[in-house]
Amino acid sequence: MEASHLITEIKGVGVKTTALFSKLHIETIKDLISYFPRGYDHYEEALPVGELCTGKVQSVRACIVGTPSMVRAKGMVITHAQAGDASGRMKLTWFRMPYLKKALPGGSWHVFRGMVQAGAGGMLFMEQPRVFSQGDYETLAGTWQPKYALTSGLTNHMISKCVRQALEELELPDYLPEEIRRRYRLIGFREAMEKIHFPGSQEDVVMARRRLVFDEFLAFLIQIKRQKKENAGLLIDRPLQPTEDTDRLIAALPYQLTGAQRRVWKQIEADLTGHMAMNRLVQGDVGSGKTILAFLALLVCSANSRQGCLMAPTEVLAVQHFEALTEMTEKYGLCTKPILLTGSMTSKQKKEAYARIKSGDADVIIGTHALIQDKVEYRDLALVVTDEQHRFGVRQRECLANKGEGVHVLVMSATPIPRTLAIVLYGDLEVSVLDEMPKNRLPIKNCVVDPSFRKKAYAFLEAQVEAGHQVYVICPMVEAGEDSADGLENVTDYTEKLKAALNSSIRVAALHGKMKAAQKQEIMDAFGAGQIDVLVSTTVIEVGINVPNATVMLVENAERFGLAQLHQLRGRVGRGHAQSFCIFMTGDGSGAKNKRLDVLNHSNDGFFIANEDLKLRGPGDLFGIRQSGDLDFGLGDIYQDSDVLMLAGELADQVLSGDVVLPEKEFGLFEKSIDYRTI
Repeated sequence: MEASHLITEIKGVGVKTTALFSKLHIETIKDLISYFPRGYDHYEEALPVGELCTGKVQSVRACIVGTPSMVRAKGMVITHAQAGDASGRMKLTWFRMPYLKKALPGGSWHVFRGMVQAGAGGMLFMEQPRVFSQGDYETLAGTWQPKYALTSGLTNHMISKCVRQALEELELPDYLPEEIRRRYRLIGFREAMEKIHFPGSQEDVVMARRRLVFDEFLAFLIQIKRQKKENAGLLIDRPLQPTEDTDRLIAALPYQLTGAQRRVWKQIEADLTGHMAMNRLVQGDVGSGKTILAFLALLVCSANSRQGCLMAPTEVLAVQHFEALTEMTEKYGLCTKPILLTGSMTSKQKKEAYARIKSGDADVIIGTHALIQDKVEYRDLALVVTDEQHRFGVRQRECLANKGEGVHVLVMSATPIPRTLAIVLYGDLEVSVLDEMPKNRLPIKNCVVDPSFRKKAYAFLEAQVEAGHQVYVICPMVEAGEDSADGLENVTDYTEKLKAALNSSIRVAALHGKMKAAQKQEIMDAFGAGQIDVLVSTTVIEVGINVPNATVMLVENAERFGLAQLHQLRGRVGRGHAQSFCIFMTGDGSGAKNKRLDVLNHSNDGFFIANEDLKLRGPGDLFGIRQSGDLDFGLGDIYQDSDVLMLAGELADQVLSGDVVLPEKEFGLFEKSIDYRTI
C-alpha cells in the first residue's frame, strides 16, 4: 500500500464508505492519515452524581428514575429523563433521539457522558450526553480516544479503524536525520503519525504535534524563501504610469482616508510605477480600510489600459467586492470595467467572462480560485490582489502572477500577527501596516459570560431585533457528531433551539461551510437585505462580510477559538453608526481560558490582542483554540507553535544555503507529500 493509492484499498471500504469519506475530502491513503483528530476524549472513571463539577465534560454512573418523557417543540422531538444514585439526581435531555425512551427503561443503570451544567434550583443536567452500558465504558476507562470531524453516516470508529490499518501497512520514510531530530527535540515521523491518531497520554499528543507542525512550517517556509529568491530583482518592462484618476476618487469619497491609509497608498503607488515587481503585504486590523487601497491599485491598472484581478477566498466576499466596485464605478465615473468570475457561475456565464477577459473588454476581474484556472487567459495582466492572503498559498499566488509578465502582487490580511512572527511568515513580501482606524466608528462593547447568562442574552437579542437591528450567532460546529456530548454547540441544532427560545416573529436562519456556494450567497443576500434577523453560523462569516445593520454577535463556546480569530469575528459588527455589542459565551468555567477571553473585554486593538494571545497560550491548548482563521495549516498554529515556527525557519535557511543537506530521496518524498492549503 502506498500513500498515493485510493482508500478503496483499505479492507472494508466500499462504494458507500468511499462516498462518505469523499464528503470530508478524503480520497487517498495520504488524505486519510493526514486527517488528524480535532481533539481527544480522555475517558476517566465514571463518577457518582454528587461528585460532578459544572462546566466540565464528565462521565456519571447513574440509574434511570421513572420513565423518560417526550415532548415536541416546533417539529423537534425532545426526550427528557432523570437519573440518580445515592448521592443525588440529575436531568438528562436529548434532541431528535426518540428511540431512547425505550432504550432507557426505569431502573436501568448506564454511564452518561457530557457537559455538566447547573439548572434551575441548582439541579445538574446534561444535554445530548452519550450513553454507554457499564461494560462498554469499563473498556474505555483510562484511554485517549481520537475525535474526528465527522459527516452523517461516518463514525469515529470507522475512521479510527481505517487509519490504524493504513498506518500498519504504509512505509513512512523520515527525511530528518536523527542528529537534526535530536537538535530540535523531534520524534520520528512514523512515531508522530501513530501517536497523533492513537496517543497513550497527553505527552504523546504534544510530541506528535510538535513533529508534524515542524514539518508543515518547514515545507511552507522553504517554499516562500525560494519564492523570495526568484522574485528578487524581477524587472518590470512596462512600469505603470501615475494617474490623476486615483486623486479624483480619493477627493470624491464621502470620507477622508486616514493618515495610515495615505501613507500605505503612497508605498503601493510607488511600487506600481517603479521598475521592480511589487510583492507587498498590507496588514491592517478589521475595519482599517484595506479594500479601498486595493480598488485604487486596480484603478491605476485600468487607467493604464492594463488588467488587474482581485482574488477573494469565498464567493460571498468576491460578490461583495464586485458589487462595491461596480457601484463606485457608476457613482464616481471610474474608467474601470469590472467583471465577476466564480466557480458557481453557469458554463455560459463563464464562457462570456473568459471572452471579455481575453479581449481586454473587462479590465478588473474579481473572483475566487476560478481566476487561476487554465481556461482563463488575460490580455495584459499587470496586478494581482489577493484578499485575506492567509487563505491563499504561495503556489496559488505564484500561479496567478504567472498569468502575465512582470506582474505586481499585493496581498491583504486582517489577521493581526506579531512582528516577530510576521518577519518569518512573510519572508517573501514587503510589509505595510494600517495602524489607524477611521474616527467615526463607535468601539464595540464586549462581555464574557457563562451559560447562566444565556436567558438574558436571548432577551437582549430580541430587544436589538425589535429595535430594527440584526444579530450573528457563532457556533464552533456545523452539526452534532458522535461526540456531541463534549458540550460544543452546533449550527444545525442551535438554529432550532433558538427558533424555539425567541419570539416567533424573529426570523432565524443557518449558514455554514458545507452549504453549496449558491445557497450561502442566497442566505447572505437575504441577511444583507434585512430579510433574516438572526443568522446562526460557523466561522464562515469571519472573512470580510459587511452588513452595517448587524449590531450584536453572540459567540458560543468562545473558549474554543483563538483570540485573534474572535477579534476578526467581532469585526462583523460595529460597521454601522449604531452601538454594537459582542457577547462571548463560554462553555465551561475554566479560569485560565476566561482570563484569555478577558483580553477582548479591554481592547479592540487586533495587534495588542495577538501579542497577548501569544503570551497566554498554555501547553494544554492543543486543539480547542487554534486559529482556523490564520494561515490554514493542518495542525500548526502560529501563536501556540511560535517556537516551532522559529526553529523551522532556522532549518529552512540552512537547507537553502546548503549548510544542511537532507537525504535526497526522503526529502524529495517529503516535499511531494506535503500539500497543505498554505503552500
